[in-house]
Amino acid sequence: MKKNPAAVLIVFVLMTVICAQASPSTGAPEKPRIRILTTVFPLMEFARETAGERGEVALLLPPGAEVHTWQPKVSDIRKLGSYDVFIYIGGGLEPWADDILKGAGRPGLKIFEAGREIRILSPGPEGGQRDASASLDPHIWLDFGLDLDLIDRLRDLFRTLDPENAGLFERNAARYKERLRRLDDQCRQAFGSCLQKTFIFGGHEAFGYFARRYGLEQIAVYGLSPDAAPTPKELAGIMAVAKKRNIRTIFFEPGVSDKMARLIAGEIGADIRLINPGHNLTKAQIAAGVTFIDLMESNLESFKHGLACR
Repeated sequence: MKKNPAAVLIVFVLMTVICAQASPSTGAPEKPRIRILTTVFPLMEFARETAGERGEVALLLPPGAEVHTWQPKVSDIRKLGSYDVFIYIGGGLEPWADDILKGAGRPGLKIFEAGREIRILSPGPEGGQRDASASLDPHIWLDFGLDLDLIDRLRDLFRTLDPENAGLFERNAARYKERLRRLDDQCRQAFGSCLQKTFIFGGHEAFGYFARRYGLEQIAVYGLSPDAAPTPKELAGIMAVAKKRNIRTIFFEPGVSDKMARLIAGEIGADIRLINPGHNLTKAQIAAGVTFIDLMESNLESFKHGLACR
């Protein structure tokens, strides 16, 4: 009897499907990804870019929240119990971090303090150092050289947690470090041609590392915390410096009132420009896919305008 080729093909396909469904899987179950919780946006990006597809990275801060003043809820403390790694800056940036760690109740949780191996600055006059008992500046991510070291430390951490993917972490880290180096080179080139080296910041004293790296001087209206408002005498002193040095732009930051920046600018006939320390993103920025590199490139354009860089 002559066989129908079409019927034979249909039978072959059906048997293939049945055998595939009946045969036990020989592949090993997929290894769970590393679950990582971070406190501020730069750390989230650094961890996400380094871990790549092997990481599941989340940000503890809600969109738009101010890291210095935000207070975690019980649900935030419980959240940490489902993560493998907790990454924070330290140095007083997250005053609530100890409470979260105490309440986490997660055996084996890896705790990564980004500032632990970095010499944290104590802000002083003209970028100098105060006594060690003074307030410390934890805004380490605004020194892109320190960020390179931080990426290496994250890479090494992920290697220990997932040694089978050490090569992936190495490649991811190298790729992101190259982006940081390009950003650093852009800043060095730009700030080498500026007519003005002093900038007045109507926000909190966040750009100390940035100023030190590029030979600038930061004069901040607020202290390391946005709650540290200036006295009338301090404000008058800032205005006097602005007039003496012919400063034409006053900078302000998101999340902190621009009232002081506008007051100083109005007194000396200057304009105002936004610069962003990058602690966190708004909902709109998250939806738009804004990155840490994006924020820093936008800052660079504002600085180039305000410092009259050629």
